[in-house]
Amino acid sequence: MLAAAAWAFLKLASEMREGETAPFDSGILSALRQPGDPHLPIGPRWLTETMRDITALGGVTVLTLVAIVAVILLLLHAKRREAWTFAGTMIFAQIATEIVKRIYDRPRPGFAIYDLPVSNSFPSGHTTLSTVTYFLLAAIIARFETAPYTKRVVFILAALLTITIGASRVFLGVHWPSDVLAGWALGGGLALLAHHLLLRTKIDAKG
Repeated sequence: MLAAAAWAFLKLASEMREGETAPFDSGILSALRQPGDPHLPIGPRWLTETMRDITALGGVTVLTLVAIVAVILLLLHAKRREAWTFAGTMIFAQIATEIVKRIYDRPRPGFAIYDLPVSNSFPSGHTTLSTVTYFLLAAIIARFETAPYTKRVVFILAALLTITIGASRVFLGVHWPSDVLAGWALGGGLALLAHHLLLRTKIDAKG
């Protein structure tokens, strides 16, 4: 799974640089806009406001609050390894995302509903960081849950959050669709890597 996530990200990055994703990206963004006005989205006004609210769930402020609460709760339950792995992964993911953005240096699309963020476009930071946060948190919760139904529910919720956050970035016109796909791949890969490290440290501790 980790290798698949890395391959998907690198494949998307390569095709993006070669311009292969341009028809796909422009086609989807154009389909989400009123004909003749790239800054006016389809659908009623409440849909745009809803997308603004959803996209905030992947913003730095909300994710930082989620991370702080998660770390505190894990420490209170004497899960120090999980708490510090989660915190470290969040910090690493933020730094890695900024580095990758600088490397690929992709401009934002010209379809934004509001003023564009100042950072580069590839990959989507909201998508990457929310994927890391919610999926790693789901994996940690699942480690201590005995009921299979509960395990499935936490992963389903994580998936719904990351999918809707990524979709909101495209709907709002601040990212190309391929930015979001790359964010899911990169974020998923980082979450898998962190979970793998947790499993390894648990095995080493037993050994």
